[in-house]
Amino acid sequence: MGKKQFDYYLFIDYSVDCLGYLIIEKEKIKDFLPKISKFKHYRELKKKKAYLDSIRKIVGKNNVCKQLCKVKVRKTESTLDIFADIGEFLKDNPNSSFFISVDNKQFRNFSRMVKVFDGKNIRIVKESELKKSSFEYRISLVIDTLLNLARIKNDKF
Repeated sequence: MGKKQFDYYLFIDYSVDCLGYLIIEKEKIKDFLPKISKFKHYRELKKKKAYLDSIRKIVGKNNVCKQLCKVKVRKTESTLDIFADIGEFLKDNPNSSFFISVDNKQFRNFSRMVKVFDGKNIRIVKESELKKSSFEYRISLVIDTLLNLARIKNDKF
């Protein structure tokens, strides 16, 4: 059978002074992956400015943000807002199963918040535990890149 299928995939990431999340339905993943094939991990790049310029065009051209259920990028002062939005989404979808990838720095706090909900249908993993070749890792690069775009250019998504 293979891996367990989840109804929703959530990715929470942190970058310097920005925090963000994205949520995607499992049905949209197959169509979404080809649109993000050029996304890379920002820290591993040598030509960061050229990459961000190129990716900004790809995000606009492929309507990357419109393919997602929800996406939000804010300053870290809005951490409570981000966690509240996610909590509300979990509460509004009680019969769904969730895969949640959380940045290592936010993992402990977020895990404590999720304990409030019924954790039977929720799997939380640290971002560092994602396998590099997996579709989960590739989708996590999207929120990582959106955070870097917002941080550098103060773009709103």
